[in-house]
Amino acid sequence: MAAVDANARPAPPVEAGLDRRRINLVFVTVLLGMLLAALDQTIVSTALPTIVGDLGGAGHLTWVVTSYLLADTIATVLAGKAGDLFGRKVVFQVSAGTFVLASAACGFATGMTWLVAWRAVQGVGAGGLAVTATALIADVIPLRERGKYQGALGAVFGVTTVLGPLLGGFFTDHLSWRWAFYVNLPIGIAVIALAAVTIPAVQAVARPVLDYLGIVFISLGSAGLTLALSWGGTQYAWTSATIIGLFAGSVVSLALFVVAERRAADPVLPLRLFKQSVFSVCVSLAFIVGFALLGAMTFLPTYLQYVKGVSATGSGLQTLPLVVGLLVTSVAAGTIVGRTGRYKVFPVVGSLLMALGLFLLSRMDAATAYWSMALNMLVLGAGIGLSMQVLTIVVQSTVTYQDLGVATSGVTFFRTLGSSFGAAVFGTVYANILGSTLPAAVVRSGVNPATIATPAELHRHPSAQIAPIVDAYAHAIHVVFLAAVPVAGAAFVLSLFLKEVPLRRTARASASDVGEGFAMPTGPDSLLQLQNAIARVVRSDPKAAAAAVRESSGTALDVSDGWCVGQVHVRERIGADTSIRAIAHRVRVPAQVLKPAFDTARGDGYLDGEDDRLTVTEEGREEIRKIVTAAQAWLADELADWGARDNELLRQAMRNMARQYVDQDVDLLAVRAAPP
Repeated sequence: MAAVDANARPAPPVEAGLDRRRINLVFVTVLLGMLLAALDQTIVSTALPTIVGDLGGAGHLTWVVTSYLLADTIATVLAGKAGDLFGRKVVFQVSAGTFVLASAACGFATGMTWLVAWRAVQGVGAGGLAVTATALIADVIPLRERGKYQGALGAVFGVTTVLGPLLGGFFTDHLSWRWAFYVNLPIGIAVIALAAVTIPAVQAVARPVLDYLGIVFISLGSAGLTLALSWGGTQYAWTSATIIGLFAGSVVSLALFVVAERRAADPVLPLRLFKQSVFSVCVSLAFIVGFALLGAMTFLPTYLQYVKGVSATGSGLQTLPLVVGLLVTSVAAGTIVGRTGRYKVFPVVGSLLMALGLFLLSRMDAATAYWSMALNMLVLGAGIGLSMQVLTIVVQSTVTYQDLGVATSGVTFFRTLGSSFGAAVFGTVYANILGSTLPAAVVRSGVNPATIATPAELHRHPSAQIAPIVDAYAHAIHVVFLAAVPVAGAAFVLSLFLKEVPLRRTARASASDVGEGFAMPTGPDSLLQLQNAIARVVRSDPKAAAAAVRESSGTALDVSDGWCVGQVHVRERIGADTSIRAIAHRVRVPAQVLKPAFDTARGDGYLDGEDDRLTVTEEGREEIRKIVTAAQAWLADELADWGARDNELLRQAMRNMARQYVDQDVDLLAVRAAPP
């Protein structure tokens, strides 16, 4: 794998003057961008029944979700490489602009085909926002604080799982379903404007290798299979030339993908990963978890609105037990795994609970009490939560450093692909059953079909009159969930083959990260993944980490000299103003207060020059080198279970990270001391 250039590149410099206020502004910008990307995965779920009623084309219902997910998945690979090539800031702004444009186009949709097409474009923008946001955090946040910020980004995905359905329902009931897309416009425009002002322009230092053929073939294969599963038995017969052609074309595309990956210098998904049984089992389980999650999130609101007569907002509220079960068990499982290092029991029990939850949901009808529904959803959510959190952690403990990025993104890819397939298969089953029962039910009810297009219109009629129609919808939902039970059963069988391996410390440190559990998109950059893992380790005790590095370095710098030399050193490296006035402005301390400390550092021989242009002497540089070497040794200890002392590529990455550790956090030199 030709990953040396891309994965072990030198850390890009951070813009001068990036003080706490500026860092927080960058983070707010990135957080808003991540919010946009995460929210639209779930915001349409409660609006879908009304969207289908307004636009028609029930056969395209799941493609509103699927097209977004597929495009989002592919965009994560492209965005990571584009950020290396053109700079993160440009890619972040272009992604936000693409997302805003597509959101406006979705809001103006007059037909399902238009909506599905622009949802795909929206997914491209969302994938770019999510991956670039993660990379921007690595560019501007000091290593010892990065875990905290990464955790906040990950939490966005957990929060939007709750917030999305509620917002989608609220807009549908009180404004229009179109506002589920229009709401993105002011936020997206604000993100673009804030990015222009707050985000530093960090230019790429290496030209990435892009696996064009791999991306094209996996995209065609995935899209073709999803289309075939969506259209089969609904718009086209399973034996039609269209469906057979889609299946055949997908098989050919996937075969060509395998060929392309064998020859690619930097493959999207290295085939050698599948030689490890742990990776193969984990991605298979991730696929099934995605299948169950998105299928349930898509069709539970349909059941609640069409069968129970609940409003769109009410359906969002009533699905909260599913999300609560998922959140609680996901965080709990991650915490327990992080402390004990034992994980196999969670996917085993989780898959059983998934199967039970899906079976219980399949038994619901128009007479089912809400407490019973809530319990069923809680069981399913708990099963999904127990299964989804540990998969990435396990993979990160079994692959080599070179494959860390592609393996981590591979789990996310298969989970998203499972979501797409789940939505497609559930949608096909739903459309087939409903198509065979609904027309007769409408005739028996004597209702004008034009007056029951949306759930709200249907339930304006007397309950007794629409009972046959409601029963038809209930039966379709029953078959959908019942058909999913064997899939969860397959997950249980697979989980029995999952090996229990010792977890690396860096993987255990990320176990309770909500972002890991909710499939926060990640790019295939191994260095970035490793830095994030180390950041979580540092976050557990930042003072101890800084003190350990300084003590082991044997530096002659005292607290005052160390802080002063560190400030000048960082500014010299990035070509910034090294005057006392500029440093004082950054730390918001009067220059006359700092001047005695800098005079002392000059007197001790570590700094030279006048107050308006200070430089680090050779003695000062030697002390900096000691600290960088100590930081590298500390990283080597943290990464001992990666083979850090034996792998030249990893040692090169550690040198980059050690330099970044010092450059991004000059307070390390003073062990977090206040300015002198």
